[in-house]
Amino acid sequence: MSIEMRRSFGTLRMPAGFGGLLPALILVTLFFVVPVLALLLRSVTGPEPGFQNYATLLGDGTYARVFFNTFLVASVVTIVTVLVAFPVAWMLAIMPSALASIVFGVIILSMWTNLLTRTYAWMVLLQRTGVINRTLMDIGLISTPLPLINNLTGVTIGMVYIMLPFMILPLVGTLRAIDPMTLRAAALCGASPFDAFCRILLPLSLPGIAAGGLMVFVMSLGYFVTPDLLGGTSNMMLAEMIAQMIQSLLNWGLGSAAAFILLVVTMALYALQLRLVGAGRATGGV
Repeated sequence: MSIEMRRSFGTLRMPAGFGGLLPALILVTLFFVVPVLALLLRSVTGPEPGFQNYATLLGDGTYARVFFNTFLVASVVTIVTVLVAFPVAWMLAIMPSALASIVFGVIILSMWTNLLTRTYAWMVLLQRTGVINRTLMDIGLISTPLPLINNLTGVTIGMVYIMLPFMILPLVGTLRAIDPMTLRAAALCGASPFDAFCRILLPLSLPGIAAGGLMVFVMSLGYFVTPDLLGGTSNMMLAEMIAQMIQSLLNWGLGSAAAFILLVVTMALYALQLRLVGAGRATGGV
């Protein structure tokens, strides 16, 4: 490289201070702050100025039931996803890299498959005359079909299947960072496999569980397609209610208030997760 070119590259400097952040701030303002403010404004002005939309949502038993269903489904899906994803992530963390790459490919491929197609596939599998019920009846485990659809069971099965990759991926990264010699040292010191899991492996994997669990929980709060197709009217979630308010009832004020409440809850959970995980890492560092 010539001296002139070196000098020209040397004169290039990254923008410092506020000027360097200005493009990012503009994008965040246009695509996040402005829509959120518009949502908040619509929630307190439609159909009349005031907080009657929030009072209706928080005071009406019907809407309270929808909020309860939303958090119940999100909590159940998150817990089941963690229980299913942990052994899969541990298997991926300890298996040979070539085989792990193949399994990773299968997991990623499931994420690329159309969401609506996967949900309709579960509808076929879970219905009273579906493959699951017919198989269980043929082998004699049940005498009548199980109610696996249009209820919490169907929603949980469908959403856990969809959320699994989002839980497995952060968990694998955390588990691979754990030194296997730590578990061997625990075994040499007389710790049983259960003690080693509860007192070493599980605490060290908490950052991955927290990151994946928060992602799954937040995504489950706002999910629409799977609960709408696999759940019943008695298990309506908040996203379905918002869509019904805006598309069918044209009640933009109430729908905006419900969406804003969901956004506030999501941001609060994210802040809580950052605080708890950060405190845990600080304590571990000491």
